[in-house]
Amino acid sequence: MHLLNRLQPDNQTNKTHKRNPMKSGILSINKPEGISSARVVARVKKALGAKKVGHTGTLDPFATGLLLCGINQGTRISRFFLDGHKRYSARICLGVETDTYDLTGETVHAAPQNVMDNLRIRDVEDVVTSFIGIQDQVPPAFSALKHEGQPLYKLARQGKKIQKPPRRIEIFDIHINSIKLPYIDIEVFCSSGTYIRSIAFDIGRRLGCGAHLSRLCRTQSSAFKLEDAIELDTLESIDKITAEQRIVSLSDCLEFLPEAVVEKSIAQKVRFGQKLLKKDIGITLENPDKLIRVTDDKNDLLAIIQLSENQQTYNYSCVFSS
Repeated sequence: MHLLNRLQPDNQTNKTHKRNPMKSGILSINKPEGISSARVVARVKKALGAKKVGHTGTLDPFATGLLLCGINQGTRISRFFLDGHKRYSARICLGVETDTYDLTGETVHAAPQNVMDNLRIRDVEDVVTSFIGIQDQVPPAFSALKHEGQPLYKLARQGKKIQKPPRRIEIFDIHINSIKLPYIDIEVFCSSGTYIRSIAFDIGRRLGCGAHLSRLCRTQSSAFKLEDAIELDTLESIDKITAEQRIVSLSDCLEFLPEAVVEKSIAQKVRFGQKLLKKDIGITLENPDKLIRVTDDKNDLLAIIQLSENQQTYNYSCVFSS
């Protein structure tokens, strides 16, 4: 899917930009190395002059790649992408284990040379591909997960390493791009909540030599791809009208949800949060629990709703101001 295909410049849009509020939606940023996700959000907010900006899933400072930023009301749909599938390109360095499971940590183990000399390419391939499937993964002690309100990485830096219980994840695919020992270049397609650092650590343990993650790039998140993202420096160098054209609209972001296009009278009911009847929406779902996006004839997202228990009215999940 190429969501940016919907975002061709429009001369009329440019002419009326001063009279209209800034567009809400999702902006794909290609995060550079050496900067936190929070800092990216701050720079995006300043570049756009937006009221609100937030990201839909953090990347470590050493990591690069796709960071989805919710712009204005786009922050309200972030939750729909937190659980989306992810794709990563990564490099694993065998033979050295670190306390953070990545290149930023302190070395806690280095394999003897004879262990490294005895590594066989076939064994490496077998171990890497064995991670495909549903499994329980232990999150690293240095992570953004919280314990009693404190991020684990802050506690770990204070010498208080908290071990969180394993979490169920799924690795849909691992593709080995190259093996040039001690390095392995891989691509991972996985469920949300998967730590690639932990995969690197576990691969090293299974091979008996230890390992850490030395490079990480997120290339896909849900339907968004890195090839459609804008460089942070580029965003800051272009005018705001051009930058705004890179924002994917609220409705287009959620095109995986069933859509109900409503007439003006129903749109007015939605804007005022009035009760919606089944006849107002006029679509039937195989799964009555599924969320529905309600749009007007201009493709503006009005609300996200769900059929109530009585099967005759709808409950509002979100209502969006025009």
